[in-house]
Amino acid sequence: MIQSAPFGHAPDGTPLSLFTLTNAQGMEVRITNYGGIVTHIRAPDRDGRLANVTLGFDTAVEYFGRSPYFGALIGRCGNRIAQGRFTLDGAEHQLAVNDGANHLHGGAQGFDKVVWDAAVEGEALVLRYRSPDGEQGYPGNLDVQASYTLSDDGALTVDFRATTDRATPVNLTHHAYFNLAGSGTINDHEMWIDAPHYTPVDDGLIPTGELAAVAGTPFDFREPRAIGDAVYDHNFALAPADGMRCAVRVREPRSGRQLEVLTHEPGIQFYSGNFLDGSLGFPHRGGFCLEPQHFPDAPNKPHFPSVILRPGEVYRNTLAFRFSRY
Repeated sequence: MIQSAPFGHAPDGTPLSLFTLTNAQGMEVRITNYGGIVTHIRAPDRDGRLANVTLGFDTAVEYFGRSPYFGALIGRCGNRIAQGRFTLDGAEHQLAVNDGANHLHGGAQGFDKVVWDAAVEGEALVLRYRSPDGEQGYPGNLDVQASYTLSDDGALTVDFRATTDRATPVNLTHHAYFNLAGSGTINDHEMWIDAPHYTPVDDGLIPTGELAAVAGTPFDFREPRAIGDAVYDHNFALAPADGMRCAVRVREPRSGRQLEVLTHEPGIQFYSGNFLDGSLGFPHRGGFCLEPQHFPDAPNKPHFPSVILRPGEVYRNTLAFRFSRY
């Protein structure tokens, strides 16, 4: 079931809506058409008690300021592009620079900061947006659709589609922050990632281009272990697989909540909330992100899986966050 209610106004005065998806378990997911942001996810613990397991705000205006992409839909190109530059078909393009010297998550006015056209279509909340040629420096008009569904088995699925009239990089993802305990830090969460390699980064968090083995490093989550207090903001190169598969599993021992991330993408960015400092109401390491994606800086790394979408092609990407108890 999907219900809607007013959610204030965007900075330009456009009315916003908040949609509430519920399932047979009593789970509740709230999504606004401002940035496709998931504001709340209420999921049961092992005793059936509901708690909000994602970081977010109660009002729209709180997302207009310093929100670090809480719950947001990310595009055109998630993660970082070095110097905001890339060359495509012989032409150099300069994107907006919003992370030091680099381009991050679509730029200063990425998909997380636009108002999407919203419609309830059957059991899905469908958001649509046309990103015009030149937006944040990207070439081509890009028509994007993001469909959100919540199944009775606890899976919040986001299904992306996009087409373009000119070759352009596209790497869409979702930037939810999770805390399966509902409060405190995420250090005791136990995580498994099906990733034999990761992409090392330089001081600007741009991949060096190397695919390094996780064996013998703090990046080895091939056996479940606590996240601990190590600092993570890295792309993990997932084991090859055909189609959608469970790539990550996270458990919170006290609540008995479990999160599985399903994707067919080649990588997943794991960020451990290092820059949270309490000023937004959430403690240092109060949430973690798992962002299915192609690799960062892919437009400048020809040996990485390509993120280039061309006219006549359809970009497809489906990810799911599935909640359960153990």
